Amino acid sequence: MILFSYRKLLVRLRFILLFMALTVILYQVMLVLSGWIQPVNRYRTPSGNSVKVFGHHEHASVSDSGKMSDRLRLFYWYGE
Repeated sequence: MILFSYRKLLVRLRFILLFMALTVILYQVMLVLSGWIQPVNRYRTPSGNSVKVFGHHEHASVSDSGKMSDRLRLFYWYGE
């Protein structure tokens, strides 16, 4: 004969429902926080008065060692 208590069953059911409700609430809070913390798109088109500070240059040829050495020196100097 298997005996079980309805009181224990109700306590366990209440615990499971409370656990599920708190899990859903925590998930929703984490979604809100991740949307708030997520960085803005750095590569979007800037708004306002923006100025282009660099231009695209043609690739320097290997025979032009003066320009290439200057570019290499600047590369090591600025670490870019």
